[in-house]
Amino acid sequence: MTLAPIPTYAWVVPALPFVAAFLGLAAGRRFPGLIRPLAVLPTLAATALASWVAVAQGTGGVTERVARLLPVGPLEAYVGTRVDPLAATVGVMVCVVALLVQIYSSGYMASDPRYSSYAALVSLFTAAMLLVVYSADLIALLVGWEVMGICSYFLIGHHWETPGAQAAAVKAFVMTKLGDVPFLFGIFVLGLDAGSFRIGDVLAAAGAGQLEHAQAAALLLLGGVVGKSAQFPLHSWLPDAMAGPTPISALIHAATMVAAGVYLVARLYPVYLAAPVALAVLAVVAAVTMLGAALAALAQDDIKRVLAYSTVSQLAYMAGGLAVGAREASMFHLLAHAAFKALLFLAAGTVIHALGTNLMGEMGGLRRHMKTTFWTMTIGLAALAGLPPFAGFFSKEAILGAAEHAARHGGPVAAWAAWAVLVAGLVTVAVTAAYVTRLWLRTFFGRPAIERVAYEVPAVMAWPLVALAIPSALLGFLALRPDWLPARVGGDAALVPSSMTSALALLAASVGLLATHWVWRRDPAADPARVLGPLRRPCERAFSVDELYEFLFVAPYRALVRLVRFTDDEVVDAYVRGSGVLARLAGAGLRLTQTGNVQTYLTGLLAGVVLIAISVVMAQ
Repeated sequence: MTLAPIPTYAWVVPALPFVAAFLGLAAGRRFPGLIRPLAVLPTLAATALASWVAVAQGTGGVTERVARLLPVGPLEAYVGTRVDPLAATVGVMVCVVALLVQIYSSGYMASDPRYSSYAALVSLFTAAMLLVVYSADLIALLVGWEVMGICSYFLIGHHWETPGAQAAAVKAFVMTKLGDVPFLFGIFVLGLDAGSFRIGDVLAAAGAGQLEHAQAAALLLLGGVVGKSAQFPLHSWLPDAMAGPTPISALIHAATMVAAGVYLVARLYPVYLAAPVALAVLAVVAAVTMLGAALAALAQDDIKRVLAYSTVSQLAYMAGGLAVGAREASMFHLLAHAAFKALLFLAAGTVIHALGTNLMGEMGGLRRHMKTTFWTMTIGLAALAGLPPFAGFFSKEAILGAAEHAARHGGPVAAWAAWAVLVAGLVTVAVTAAYVTRLWLRTFFGRPAIERVAYEVPAVMAWPLVALAIPSALLGFLALRPDWLPARVGGDAALVPSSMTSALALLAASVGLLATHWVWRRDPAADPARVLGPLRRPCERAFSVDELYEFLFVAPYRALVRLVRFTDDEVVDAYVRGSGVLARLAGAGLRLTQTGNVQTYLTGLLAGVVLIAISVVMAQ
């Protein structure tokens, strides 16, 4: 008997955490001793299998295995997997980060009474993202896409007894669903144009120029991308999602949910190459988002909100890279970002766990007490700032180099859009270096604002930091050879940054870093965010985007609700009450005629007969 190729078993990768989620939800409370094994072991097995699939898949070709699922209108929906080098590599990324988050959570959430449901939902969240990664059909992909949204609602609202968590969960669910409405229509437009929902058929039709409504489909799909990947104008849910447990923040920001949007664009990239208007829109959205979110990060005091706005900004780099034609550079940045952002959130979690506060104004001087956290977080922050030789330098500079090439020599998007990405990207490099330096100094240096006993976290929480620090530091070197990482993310050349953009980016990063350090050295007790000057207050409020939405949408909706309630209470209910009163009055009037006097009844009967006779005569 001949065994099928290993990549055809990719369906087992999402199946393992799905089964773990089902068993965890069904039996976790009855058998608490099974919670940690069910959280960690299936994810470990999925990681091993995903790695095996990636090695077996290699750097070329596509392995597809599908089965007919059900009819969707005139078309058929299929269930199955489509494994190419990009899907195989991203699948490994998702599994590795999910595994480390589950291990870390077993220590961080050990005393949480709802840990069993939390661990099961993390497994389901992971399974949903893996379904998006490996799916061969857009309908099956949509299932994973929506399950992620449901899981995010419950995980962000894990501490449901606090009003902030409840509001953040609802906000995340509603804002992502606003993007999912056009996303759903985009899927159906693609399916009808291609005559199939299978991703392979859609890509073949796009490559052959057979998609009649490619522009419309790409623009509609961008709605879901903007919502899931927290891009302007549907970005404000992600910072508020920090109300959830810190480990789930790491998973959402690094390897699931927000990564799904940019991954989808890369997965369906031939569709976007056939839709230059959609790429131009994506470029503008990316340029606005990357700079605006970076400025907002520079003014936040909550360490998790700094990292959240940083995620919004870094996702915009990936979106900008896709807009200018740098698919492989964007996916490389997705991998690098997954490593250093998961590291940063988990390291922030250790600080919060030790001090009991999220506010950097109440931190300081921690490098002497939390050395593992200090050194690993330093590596993560250096990668985020794009400092050589860390991973973020290679991936970010590759995107900027592609933007410069598209602006000067042409590309899939208009030159003005490429210039917008390039200029915004270079300015954002300076701002990123500034908020990275500010976070580093305020957390680990200076005098503690409040005297607390800080301590290093247990090994079960420290080892994931060390494991993530390694790719954060070294992943960039894998991009220097085209037969290593570039071939696995859709490229055929080494991702070597161009000399001009690298020099400009390093200059910008140096300016941001040195300016922030200079301001801090003048007064270590003060917040270096004062370098923003009059922009500090607007940046701290994230440019009042939520207040604008409150004025434009929420307040009118509440006014409409009050009007409907008034109409229901004072008009509809008054009519109902009036009908009852009228019936009672009519009954009372009729009761007056019931005297019990036979002569009165005969008189009334005679009067009625006379009136009828007169009416008949007059009618003739």
